[in-house]
Amino acid sequence: MNGEADRPRVVVVGAGFAGFHCLRTLENRLPAGAAELVVVNPADYMLYVPLLPEVAAAILEPRRVAVPLRAELARTRVVLGNVSGIDLAARTCSVIDVERRPTVLRWDRLVLACGAVTRLLSVPGVAEHAMGFKSIAEAVYLRDHILRQLELAEQATDAAERAARTTFVVVGAGYTGTEVVGQGQLLTRDALRFFPGLRADEVRWLLVDLASRVLPGLNPRLSGPAQRVLCRRGVEVRLRTTVSEVSDTCVSLSDGTEIPTRTVVWCVGVRPDPLVDVLRLPTREGRLAVDDHLTVPGQDGLFAAGDAAAVPDPAHPGQITPMTAQHAQRQGHVAGINVAASLGYGQPRRYRHRDLGFTVDLGGREAVADPLHVPVTGPLAKSITRGYHLAALPTGRSRVVLDWFADVVAGRQIVQFGLVSESAVRLAEVDRIA
Repeated sequence: MNGEADRPRVVVVGAGFAGFHCLRTLENRLPAGAAELVVVNPADYMLYVPLLPEVAAAILEPRRVAVPLRAELARTRVVLGNVSGIDLAARTCSVIDVERRPTVLRWDRLVLACGAVTRLLSVPGVAEHAMGFKSIAEAVYLRDHILRQLELAEQATDAAERAARTTFVVVGAGYTGTEVVGQGQLLTRDALRFFPGLRADEVRWLLVDLASRVLPGLNPRLSGPAQRVLCRRGVEVRLRTTVSEVSDTCVSLSDGTEIPTRTVVWCVGVRPDPLVDVLRLPTREGRLAVDDHLTVPGQDGLFAAGDAAAVPDPAHPGQITPMTAQHAQRQGHVAGINVAASLGYGQPRRYRHRDLGFTVDLGGREAVADPLHVPVTGPLAKSITRGYHLAALPTGRSRVVLDWFADVVAGRQIVQFGLVSESAVRLAEVDRIA
């Protein structure tokens, strides 16, 4: 077979942790010209989500968490858009590009790594009045919004309005919500020196979750230290409590409390991308069912990895792997190996992993971590956390280190740009676009 049209085409849907590392593995394992590699993604970068709270906290510049696809995946063609449908029989996928134009891509191997979207519960007002936290736009908007609320609170003549604007509610005490509230509280603390009309005791941060402990999905030995750090800083932690309604000026909790606020950050969790439902294939917990080789049973040439895939967890028989970046990255690597093997290059591999622990950055010098399941806190945990992120970042490590150094030496810059509109981060609009 000769010519580009005769080469097998591998299409990867999504360039998150799973998709990016799948393509990086394919580029390393496949000889030049062995296959055409294509990725469909709405942006030309992979987002390093774990450092997103530091963007919202004005520590990292937004580009630090964006891994450019064209620079890091030299042999992969990038198609900017979203996959709206997949024809398994014809081996094609329908793509809507960033200008809403439709096109069709043929594939010989298809890897679904479309990830997850924010999980909305049936709580009145959440979609209309809460903001999510899964994108650079949402992180940048949150930073600007927090500073704007302090600005408007200082100008307010009404005491009730002043109190509402200085109250910030984060819903969800998992990994993301805990880091957001930890980083956000320090942002407002540092910003207050530029707002002489506000007192520190006027600024209020709340973390709300139905769970019985902070970080419910992680090692229980991390929960106590993390909660103590937050409470020591003045964060109000409301556990075993849910949100019953959200309006543009108030949050109502399940215990009957009404909290006037203009800021609700929704970090309750995620659900698999709706594209999984479009396939009408067997799922588990809403995720596409795959075997331990990350192939979809009965569907030749179809693979899935990351948050969209229900990958059997070898460490916990009968369960599937959690939706974490660590699993997505490792699964993407194994998917790349197995796609290459299906094309005749190398041997297939089962998905296996060794849990090395987790890290949670609480801002400042504080963090909690359990490397090799040994819980540590404070500056040591902070060093481990930052070391882990530097090791996991595919590129741009020196720029991240420089930003961290500047934060220590010169402090964070307290400035708002207003570049992201409110409509771009409201969950109703984000969910509609997805």
